[in-house]
Amino acid sequence: MHADTEPRRPLLLGYNRTLMKFQQLLHGVETLGESSTLDPDITNIAYDSRLVQPGGLFVAMKGEATDGNKFIDAAIAKGAVAVVSDAVNVANWPHRSSVAVARVSHGRQALARVSANFYDHPARKLALTGITGTNGKTTTTFLLEGLLRHVDRRNILVGTVEYHVADEVRPSPHTTPESLDLHALFAEGVQKGTTEVVMEVSSHALAQRRVFGLQFDVAVFTNLTRDHLDYHSTMEDYFGAKRLLFVGTGGEVPRVAVVNADDPFGQMLALASEARSKVVRYGLRQGEIRAEKVNLRRDGSNFDLVHPQGRVSLRSQLVGEVNVYNLLAAAAAAHARGCTWEQIAEGAATLRPVPGRFETVHAGQPFTVVVDYAHTDDALKNLISLARQFVSQSRPHGRVITLFGCGGDRDRKKRPLMGRAAGEGSDFVVLTSDNPRSEDPQAIIEEAKVGLDEVKANYVTEADRGMAIAIALKHAQPEDIVLLAGKGHEKVQVMKDGDHPFDDVQVATQLLQSMYREASGSTKTPRSQKA
Repeated sequence: MHADTEPRRPLLLGYNRTLMKFQQLLHGVETLGESSTLDPDITNIAYDSRLVQPGGLFVAMKGEATDGNKFIDAAIAKGAVAVVSDAVNVANWPHRSSVAVARVSHGRQALARVSANFYDHPARKLALTGITGTNGKTTTTFLLEGLLRHVDRRNILVGTVEYHVADEVRPSPHTTPESLDLHALFAEGVQKGTTEVVMEVSSHALAQRRVFGLQFDVAVFTNLTRDHLDYHSTMEDYFGAKRLLFVGTGGEVPRVAVVNADDPFGQMLALASEARSKVVRYGLRQGEIRAEKVNLRRDGSNFDLVHPQGRVSLRSQLVGEVNVYNLLAAAAAAHARGCTWEQIAEGAATLRPVPGRFETVHAGQPFTVVVDYAHTDDALKNLISLARQFVSQSRPHGRVITLFGCGGDRDRKKRPLMGRAAGEGSDFVVLTSDNPRSEDPQAIIEEAKVGLDEVKANYVTEADRGMAIAIALKHAQPEDIVLLAGKGHEKVQVMKDGDHPFDDVQVATQLLQSMYREASGSTKTPRSQKA
C-alpha cells in the first residue's frame, strides 16, 4: 500500500530472516490464481511500495484511504520479485516472465499468513493476551504487563502509548499495527527471550483482520460505549468487531475469556463465549472476581479482591472507580496466565499510572491540573466524576474546570453528547480543538456546543488549544481541579495541513511556570507527575 504520507518504517530492529521461496510464503494462503513457473527467493516483505527492497514481496491490498494495487509498478521498479494482490488479473499479468504473482480474496488476511510464514510463526512461541473495549484498554494492558513483569516474565507490550520488547521502550505508531509489523515484533521478542505478549486489540484491527491467524490464550473485554461509529456505522457493528477477538481471529477461540460482568455487552459476550472458552467474569456488582470494601482515596485505592478461592487485600496507586475495574481485569488476566492471587496483590502495589491517564502537572500552583485521554462522552463522564470526588474529599470549595474538544473526521453524533457530558458535571467548561484533521475546528465546536447549551453549562470557546489551556488555567482558583481532556499522551495536533507538535503536559507546564514566575518571581522548575 502507498499513500501520500511518509512511509512507516519497519518496527523490526534486530531480526535477520533467511531467504524463503515465494511458494513457501504462500503456504496456508487461499489463492484465486497464481503464476505457475516462477518461484523466486524472497528477502523481504512490504505493504508500502516505498519500503520494498530488491528481492522483495509486495502485498498489494485495498485499504480505507487508498488502494495498494495502484503502486504495483512502483514496487516492481524498486526491486519486488513477487506480488500478492487482491485485485490483479493473473491471466493478463504483464510481468509474467519476470515477477511472480498470486491473486487472493482478502489482502490483509494474505499479509498475515505470509508474514507468519516469513518470520517462522513467532506467535506460536508466545502466550498472547488481547485486550479490547472502548475505555480502559491502555491502562489494563499496562497493568497486566506490570503484574507479569513482577513475577519475572519477559514481555512484549503493544498499545496506544508505546511498545515494549523485553526492557526496550519504543514509540507507538498504531494501537494495533499491521500483521507484518506484529510478526516482526514478535520474532524479535522471541530472540530476546520474551514469553508473553500483552496487546491492545482495536476494533479497527479486528475488522480489518490485522490480527488474523493469531492464537490468543486470553482475551479481555473492558466495556463498550459509543465510539468509532464513523467507521463501524452502528453499535451492533462496533460490538461485532470486538466480538471477533472472542470467536477466533482465523484460529482457535481463546482459552480464557475475561469479561466485565457489569457491562451489558460484556454479559452478552460471556453468554456467547461459554460453550467454547473458560469465561471469567469481573465487576464491582457481579462476577466471580469482584471488588469489595472499596476505599477510593486521593492518592490511590484499596479493596478486597474476591475470587473463587477466597480474597486478598489489594492496594494501588491508581485513583478512581474506573481503575478498580482496570485492576480487576488485569488481575483476572494475570491469574489466567498463571500468577497466584498473592503475587497479583503484591504486584498491584508497585504499579504506576499510565502516561496521559489522570496525569497531574505541578508547577507550584494552588490548584490541581490533570491531563487525561478521555475522548468519548462516557470517558469524559467518568473523568469528571473522578475529579468531583477528588476535590470533594479535602477541598469543599473546589470546582471542576474541564477543557475538551472533539476529533475531526470522526463520529459527528458524538459531539453534542460530549458537550452534554462536560456541561453536566463541570462548573466551568472550555471547549476547544482536539485533532480537527481535515475539518474546520470552529464547525466542530459549533456541533459540540449543542450539548453544552442543552444543560445550560457555563462555558467559553477557543479553537486554539494552546490559548484554551491558558484560559482554563487562568480561570482556576485555589482548590480547583482543571481537566485537560482528550489528547493524553499524544505529542501532536493533527490539523488539515499536517501534524503539529503539541503536548498538553508540556503546554500546561510552560504556562503554569510562566504564571508561577509572574506571581512569585520564583524560578522553580515544574514537574509532571502521575496522580
